Amino acid sequence: MSAVNDTNFQFAVFLLTGISGHEDIHLWIAIPFCIMYAISLVGNSFLLFIIKTDPSLHEPMYIFLSMLALTDLGLSISTMPTILGIFLFNFREISLDACFAQLFFIHFLQGIESSMLLLMAFDRFVAICNPLRYASILTLPRVAKMGLVFVLKGVAIVCPLPFLLKRFQYCRSNVLSHSYCLHQEIMRLACADTTVNNVYGLFTALLTLGFDSLLIFLSYVMILKTVLRIASCTESLKALNTCVSHLCAVLLFYVPVLGLAVIHRFGNSSPHLFQFLLAYFYLMVPPLLNPVVYSVKSKHLRARIIRVFIK
Repeated sequence: MSAVNDTNFQFAVFLLTGISGHEDIHLWIAIPFCIMYAISLVGNSFLLFIIKTDPSLHEPMYIFLSMLALTDLGLSISTMPTILGIFLFNFREISLDACFAQLFFIHFLQGIESSMLLLMAFDRFVAICNPLRYASILTLPRVAKMGLVFVLKGVAIVCPLPFLLKRFQYCRSNVLSHSYCLHQEIMRLACADTTVNNVYGLFTALLTLGFDSLLIFLSYVMILKTVLRIASCTESLKALNTCVSHLCAVLLFYVPVLGLAVIHRFGNSSPHLFQFLLAYFYLMVPPLLNPVVYSVKSKHLRARIIRVFIK
């Protein structure tokens, strides 16, 4: 008991949690999770294969889509081991260093996904508002540079998070409420003043998700203004139709992220099952549905996919 009461006591592991009180159905829950992960991995890998092997798809819109698919693959691979470990094998333990590494990749890849959605919004903005200069503005070297800049920005912003957490002692509890590690949750278990982590966590959220979502919103305001000036109703609908798949991807990503952020800060009394569903929705559903949405809505991409299966 004296070791527990000692402020220098440090837990060696964190304990992850599935659905509290429903451990008997964990194996049944693992079945749809395995199916979702399999579809995500196959769907995004197939999308990358189609774009890479077809020279006609080496255009800015599809290059951004391949970056999004690569990010979704990384997000699925980052969360899969711990989630399936709990629901399949009831393996709850994760070392501190492994937990810090997982939270880095989760937050980093979320930031990259947000940035990719912003670049895709910029692509739609240029294509609709300034179509004559599209080819000169979005050249392939420039697209690659923009992608690299956002990746480096994500690394620079998220990299301090695990180091800020590593300096703490964790003596209050070592039980996490999810099957994966997040900065805001681990921070609450620290036996120290976490003001710096709170401020920096808010700063990173505003600089990545907040700033990107604002620019995406402004892009669509400009797109709507341009579309409303088009005299032909058919042409207006055709222009807006090119944005539908991107809007679906934006909603799939931002709605659960914002909902979970609100719950973490203001709604801890909300039902645990609702928190559970929202927490897994925002990590598993976008990588699952993004390739489906784009394959269905993009006529050019759909034709290439059909051609592969016909061959």
